[in-house]
Amino acid sequence: MPPRNETAAPAGLEDSTLYVSIEVSRTSWVVGLKGPSGSRIGLHTLGPSDVDGLAALIARHRARGARSVGGSVRVLCCYEAGYEGFWLARRLGRERSLEVVVLDPASLPVDRRAKQRKTDRIDARKMVRALVAYDRGETTALRRVRVPSVAEEDRRRLLRERRCLVKERTALCNRMGGLLKLHGIFDLPPRAPGFVARLAGARTGYGAPLPRFARRELERLAGRLALVERQLAAVEAERDAVARSGEAVSPAHAPEGSAARAAARIATLVRLKGIGANDATLLAHEVLWRDFRNRRELAGWVGLAAAPWASGKVRRDQGIGRDGPGWIRAQLVQMAWRWLRYQPDSALARWFEKRTAGGDARTRRIMITALARRLLIALWRFAETGLVPQGARLA
Repeated sequence: MPPRNETAAPAGLEDSTLYVSIEVSRTSWVVGLKGPSGSRIGLHTLGPSDVDGLAALIARHRARGARSVGGSVRVLCCYEAGYEGFWLARRLGRERSLEVVVLDPASLPVDRRAKQRKTDRIDARKMVRALVAYDRGETTALRRVRVPSVAEEDRRRLLRERRCLVKERTALCNRMGGLLKLHGIFDLPPRAPGFVARLAGARTGYGAPLPRFARRELERLAGRLALVERQLAAVEAERDAVARSGEAVSPAHAPEGSAARAAARIATLVRLKGIGANDATLLAHEVLWRDFRNRRELAGWVGLAAAPWASGKVRRDQGIGRDGPGWIRAQLVQMAWRWLRYQPDSALARWFEKRTAGGDARTRRIMITALARRLLIALWRFAETGLVPQGARLA
């Protein structure tokens, strides 16, 4: 069953459609075009970010196509999702007569020969062929990426900034701790209160004060660490304020895709014991902003669905698909471990303990992935319908 945003072109519309692909890079844009009723794919090179040149190129070929078919020409444009994000889709989407498809690069077919030929010109042609097949109704020709609204994309920045700050804090603490251990100082944690004052009187493992340049480096690192701590506290305060703002709103009554609906989901999820504000924010802004028709779609999107291998008499389980972002899966696994600690009487925790009874640590590490998948589905139902997971306690 194709996703809801994948619609096939009506019969005969291909003969009045201009197909455009854009191979985006930092040095140039290679544009592939296939006109109405044409068999050849023309290639044009533009400067990087030359949107005006692209619009003029499309307008010129559209006018040429309109003369050949004797009527209006529909334009279907595509490019690969990448570091450039979705700004180009939003810019081109201003034209009502132009439809933009942002595609997943991993969904395009690949030649399985030993050495694959890859150039921007080859990729531009390949995207045009995939776009034509997709427009005919072959939904497996490419996988379309849903373009979030500017507000939806912006709401993700809070959690992602916190993630970067936590990494910076860890890196600074490790660097400071390594420098202290280099001189035999093991009782001075970098995040301890009054670190700089205690550093002045610290004695090395060989009985001397810290060398001058090592002490100055540690002081500068401590200043950076203090800045990161302040910024982290500010980000977490904003995150908690969003959660509090959703306490008086029901997710079912808030408009889909709105900030109020996301805040209401966060406020709903944190009511469960063991689900913190960070977990709820991740679920609301990174996962549940999409529409999922069933639990298989949800588990498949985050990469927690099974990936079977069956051919003839061969039956082999390849484990989980790992299709989605790895850092989201890692967070879900951490949530599953915390669920066992804070919700030991829930049906999910009892199911896990029953399946791992008598098993070793490796068995528990394997089964925690299955628990993470089940927990994600239960939290999705709780956020959408208010159905409390069986046996779970509310905070």
